[in-house]
Amino acid sequence: MHSLSALHTERGISMTSKSKNILILSITGVIIIVLAVLLIFSGRITMNEENVTGNTPGNLNNGGYFCETEDRVYFANAYDDYTLYSMNPDETDLVKLGDNSVSSINAAGKYLYYSMISKANGSGLGYLMNTYGIYRCNLKGNKTMCLDRSYIVSMQLCGNYLYYQKYDNQKGPSLEKVRIDKKDAKSIAAEIISPNSCKDGVIYYSGSEKDHYLHALDTSTDTSSVVWEANVWNPILQDGYVYYMDIDNNYRLCRYSFTDNVIEVLTDERLDFFNIYDNMIYYQVSSAQSPALKRMLIDGSNPETVKEGVFTNINITSRYVYFNAYEEPTPVYQTSTFGDINVTTFDAAMQAAVDQLKK
Repeated sequence: MHSLSALHTERGISMTSKSKNILILSITGVIIIVLAVLLIFSGRITMNEENVTGNTPGNLNNGGYFCETEDRVYFANAYDDYTLYSMNPDETDLVKLGDNSVSSINAAGKYLYYSMISKANGSGLGYLMNTYGIYRCNLKGNKTMCLDRSYIVSMQLCGNYLYYQKYDNQKGPSLEKVRIDKKDAKSIAAEIISPNSCKDGVIYYSGSEKDHYLHALDTSTDTSSVVWEANVWNPILQDGYVYYMDIDNNYRLCRYSFTDNVIEVLTDERLDFFNIYDNMIYYQVSSAQSPALKRMLIDGSNPETVKEGVFTNINITSRYVYFNAYEEPTPVYQTSTFGDINVTTFDAAMQAAVDQLKK
């Protein structure tokens, strides 16, 4: 009897031990599955709504150094080697997001996209040499991913794809695209095509090889067609008009109505650059005698001189217009986008750069 009792006890202990082992294995398996699922979903990114764009065509035509989305402005700080910063539209709460020199800034949803040239004094794989590329990061500048390590001329976010004009020393210029999760990369055309002016899923651009007509590239099929047979440069579509520099009219700023089939000449002067925001146009007059940055209303009325001189990189946000002298990155000038003209320097950016040196 004693032996049978001991045997039952041993079997009980054995069964209890086996049950514990099974329970531990089951819990471990569940944990592994949960971790695997979390890992899979953590690697996924939030996709955009259809036809969303990453920046205004005018900003991207001027280097894409400023980009406004919701309640933040993301910009390349010229006082800090064009590294990526963010701030409120009123120029408060400036935050440095990284050590990359950036341009062609795009923003949508939870992510930023930009063209980068790395700095020699940085750290990590992206800084081993002066490296070109397209990068994606979150809105705080973290979780950076390289989407294409190429030299980028210009770039626009169209829905869930980045369309970009790149240049290869051997193959020359081309238009490429890549999905924001780095999938489905594709070469679109082996020619110079600026993707900056994207509206409702269509990229409008001026031809560069056979003609300078207005072309439209449907991003749903990646096929192009001629929209209007006129010699246009840097087209921007807004409210039923295409605004452009007229090659046949000494690069004067014009607009063409698709509804009325009418061309309006908006400036008497030759232009170097222009940008549009809401009902305002800012433009650089190309003149050996009296160059100046000017502005006017969207219909060409009420022209005003903003500042005399030769300026470039005209970027516009809801509060300010930013620009700098040609071949002089600093100082960065600013004035109110709307209302009275009062040109000052972008002191908040300069102070932020100085504060970085103290860290």
